[in-house]
Amino acid sequence: MEQLSQFAPFLLMFVVIYFFMIRPQQKKAKQEKEFEATLKVGDKIITKSGLHGRVSELGDATVVIETMSGKLKMERSSISMEMSASLAKK
Repeated sequence: MEQLSQFAPFLLMFVVIYFFMIRPQQKKAKQEKEFEATLKVGDKIITKSGLHGRVSELGDATVVIETMSGKLKMERSSISMEMSASLAKK
């Protein structure tokens, strides 16, 4: 019983860290994967580096976006979910 009371604070800290740090990150990663999967040709997007464009081609792991200066091939993971969602609202 004494050993359990010694480890209780560590268990409590792990539970708090899990619910405030690990779980939200996992949830956000899942949402980003779903966003990447639902991209379609013609969608207006913003990359994580701030480039604005429109999806012109889709590959398995890549996407070709059309910008004002031409076409760029990028990884799907480089598209920002939050910034693209705010662009769609405008």
